[in-house]
Amino acid sequence: MTDIRQYLRSLPVFAGELPVFEPDSAPERPETLFVDWLTEAVEAGVREPHAMVLSTAGADGVPSSRALLLKNVDSGGWQFAANSSSPKGRELAENPVAALSFYWPQQARQIRVTGPVEPESAENSAADFLARSPGSRAEAVAGRQSSPLDDRRELDLATEQALDRVTREPGLVVPEWTLYTVRAERVEFWQADKQRKHTRLRYERHGDGWTRGRLWP
Repeated sequence: MTDIRQYLRSLPVFAGELPVFEPDSAPERPETLFVDWLTEAVEAGVREPHAMVLSTAGADGVPSSRALLLKNVDSGGWQFAANSSSPKGRELAENPVAALSFYWPQQARQIRVTGPVEPESAENSAADFLARSPGSRAEAVAGRQSSPLDDRRELDLATEQALDRVTREPGLVVPEWTLYTVRAERVEFWQADKQRKHTRLRYERHGDGWTRGRLWP
């Protein structure tokens, strides 16, 4: 049997050449630095650089996390979309705060975003839904996310029927589909160092502005 502990210790970390991060020259607002890093991740060939881990917790305080895609980021916050009746939607209704985590291994960079979450208007949510691919819309129309699935054929049939409906009704919108915005209160940028002298820069919101400062690794 493989010694998993030793196997994990043997795996390489922070391989290759790492980018340099100078916090003293960082922009005043975190979303500006985020877009800079996102663009550099794309140029470095990172797959799905807009993928992120969304962490939520309901009224019981038990955390849960899952990966999904970032939809937009601007001075208002970081946006993602979900069905409000899904587990994450229900948790956000009970406890409207979330954490986002991005990790780009080719550059050994991590970004963490934390703050309250607000649902966007029905109009904006509908626009997001209609911008999705037909297959993605069909998956949402089929619904039943996270419900037990006894037979894969049920999924195939429901998806086929939903795709047919989406084709016949191109303006169809799932009423529960919701665009959410994380109004960030803290954003941390982490750049790994091969000698473990990692660089960490944290932005904290104060009113309409931000303060920023370094953190110990």
